[in-house]
Amino acid sequence: MPVSKKEIGECPIDATLSVIDGRWKGTILWRLADGPMRTAELRRSIPEITERMLIRHLHELVAAGIIDRHDAGTVPPCVHYSISEYGKTLAPVLQALCDWGRTHMQIQQGAQPRTRAAAPTSPASPPSSAGTTRSPRRKSSPA
Repeated sequence: MPVSKKEIGECPIDATLSVIDGRWKGTILWRLADGPMRTAELRRSIPEITERMLIRHLHELVAAGIIDRHDAGTVPPCVHYSISEYGKTLAPVLQALCDWGRTHMQIQQGAQPRTRAAAPTSPASPPSSAGTTRSPRRKSSPA
């Protein structure tokens, strides 16, 4: 039996949660769903997150193989993050969590649960195949 949250027991749910558990990891993955982003772009797209927490979550997701870190090796540094092929396998898991969470919030608010929603309604929701409500990112020109 695990002594701390960082240790993984024999339960597959614990193994899954050890990778995606974190206040901002779902939001980070949702932001990266449309393609690679630089650290500063991610930081601006999630105004409530501190830079320290963003870097911490990015390092944890890279270590777990969920996202890839691409360093251009330039000065000044140009680092992009993207969802790895392995990380893309989390999409149905995150969608199921999103659906369940949406239903749970409705029940907690005393509303009748709706059937599967068409698209996420906030940045904290993971990507869905039906599209998103956020505006497209501006493409930056290469320097």
